[in-house]
Amino acid sequence: MSISGESSHGSRKQLERILTDASIPIGNRVRRAGLIEMRMLVKLAVPAVVAYMINYLMSMSTQIFSGHLGNLELAAASLGNTGIQVFAYGLLLGMGSAVETLCGQAYGAQQYEMLGIYLQRSAVVLLIWGIPLAVIYSFSRQILILLGESPDIAKAASIFVYGLIPQIFAYALNFPITKFMQAQSIVAPSAYISAGALLVHLVLSWLMVYKVGLGLLGASLVLSISWWIIVCGKFLYIVMSPECRCTWTGFTWQAFVGLPKFFKLSAASAVMLCLETWYFQIIVLIAGLLENPELALDSLSVCMTISGWVLMISFGFNAAVSVRVSNELGAGNPKSAAFSVFMVMMLSSLISIIMAIVIMCLRDRISYVFTEGEAVSQAVSDLCPLLAASIILSGIQPIMSGVAVGCGWQKFVAYVNVGCYYFVGIPLGVLLGFKFSLGAKGIWGGMLGGTCMQFLILLSVTIRTDWHKEVEAANKRLNKWDDKTKPLLENEN
Repeated sequence: MSISGESSHGSRKQLERILTDASIPIGNRVRRAGLIEMRMLVKLAVPAVVAYMINYLMSMSTQIFSGHLGNLELAAASLGNTGIQVFAYGLLLGMGSAVETLCGQAYGAQQYEMLGIYLQRSAVVLLIWGIPLAVIYSFSRQILILLGESPDIAKAASIFVYGLIPQIFAYALNFPITKFMQAQSIVAPSAYISAGALLVHLVLSWLMVYKVGLGLLGASLVLSISWWIIVCGKFLYIVMSPECRCTWTGFTWQAFVGLPKFFKLSAASAVMLCLETWYFQIIVLIAGLLENPELALDSLSVCMTISGWVLMISFGFNAAVSVRVSNELGAGNPKSAAFSVFMVMMLSSLISIIMAIVIMCLRDRISYVFTEGEAVSQAVSDLCPLLAASIILSGIQPIMSGVAVGCGWQKFVAYVNVGCYYFVGIPLGVLLGFKFSLGAKGIWGGMLGGTCMQFLILLSVTIRTDWHKEVEAANKRLNKWDDKTKPLLENEN
């Protein structure tokens, strides 16, 4: 184990010792524990936020390059990126999150050799899933037309999607690798690698889109190349870094053992994440059915791109709290797990409120970053109050998902997402957008209603969590692999 790993284990023991020491006044306990937790969270969250924001900036910059080709290209890139690409992103990210629970709890219990095996099993499962996704991408034009989208926009969007096919397999490797590294609190290298990839991405995008003249296809191909640069950089770090010498011992045939069971576990995680990411995808598809689809797609595209970029902050905290909770549960520290959740929620909420205020101050000018249309600018300005509310809500909601992953509650969250998003949010958005003629504002308002309901349910569950029982559940998972080939969550739920 690396020096940083030894340090993190020592900090966790100290944190639990302080929180359980009744001889220390409650105020002093909170202050001392807060300083320790803040150090660990900053070490995890800040690099994770930077990495997520840089990765999102690559997609965001691709949309900006496309938008300056024209409003049709912006709508096409939005539909291709948010309507088709998010489908694969949600599925593969969800399946990759299974390894987050497994690696986090195994690392907390100091069962290091299993992390590399879980990484490889997850990568195999996700690569296999990438094949049918590539087939779906190749029929994107027909799918979009079948869903009622404008033929012109569908044709342009399909060109953009064709260039994203190599990205599918980069996602399939990136998500397990990232979760493997995060479970060990190795986060900063991902930020450095992503920063380098972003610089390459911007230069290549400018050359391919404007100089070579490949337009939408060039923009999406460069995005795929940039993701492969990230994957190669992270894998080289794992292989060469002394920090991973205990957790990565090389390729092994054990990666192919128990794949059906591992697939079942990954599918449960995928359902949780997919239902959430597809929710936003469906909102964009519905917007394409409005009376003025190009304007609706453009305005929603700008707002959702901004929301997504700010959401990367929460995703960074999501990753941090997932690692902290799973590590603490694996190490048998219930009070530390609960305290970590509290600290992350406070920090993320504060940052989100500040970002929402900034968005409202720039509401009349922010759309010009993406396109020069005056009509789009006015439409974006009208949507900004809903955007600000979404940003504030999103400051806490991903934290709840991170807690769910750390504890292994994926199946429960999947049920909550179905009810809140698909039985409340989407019907409400359709009703407001079409029946009451509120257009994009109505669709976004319905989406916000579903998200708000989901947040309240998960917040209630998190507050009422018995962390001692969660430690017991984690121990049961860790004790199930006597032959070291069984997934930690085998037969879970």
